[in-house]
Amino acid sequence: MTVIDVRTPGEYASGHLPGAHNVPLDHLDAALPALRTVAGRGDLLVVCASGARSATACRRLAEQGVPAATLTGGTTAWTRLGHDTHRPAGARAPWAMERQVRLAAGSLVLAGLLAGQRRSAARLLSAGVAGGLVFSALTDTCGMAKILAKLPHNRPAATDLDATLVALTR
Repeated sequence: MTVIDVRTPGEYASGHLPGAHNVPLDHLDAALPALRTVAGRGDLLVVCASGARSATACRRLAEQGVPAATLTGGTTAWTRLGHDTHRPAGARAPWAMERQVRLAAGSLVLAGLLAGQRRSAARLLSAGVAGGLVFSALTDTCGMAKILAKLPHNRPAATDLDATLVALTR
């Protein structure tokens, strides 16, 4: 079985299933030829932190004729059940995406409230973040995470992704 972790490189480095390969969700299309090869050799398991991104990846792969399964509950459930995760030796553990979203959302709400003391229109920033969080909960998506995933510390180096794709096709 081949395991593909679709979280950001930072999340992957913070702990992943042993033997998992990191192909961030927003790079899935570039990895499609390699994933087709892997799926042709056996089972393909896609994981993320909670199962939401991996379910999205499985749907996208299925649309391209690549069968894959998702790990229900993701790495969170995996570790809760007492299974080990792998961390690269000496790697600094970056923050999980969920923690990055909480920091960004909380900072924006606080900034909107503080700035609202001088300009009442600034409170709209807080209202916008609150509306986004409600939408995120109702749709089980997260626009803020999609934006934060584009930050440099959450993006794979081209050489890392290339090396992963080469390893998958061996």
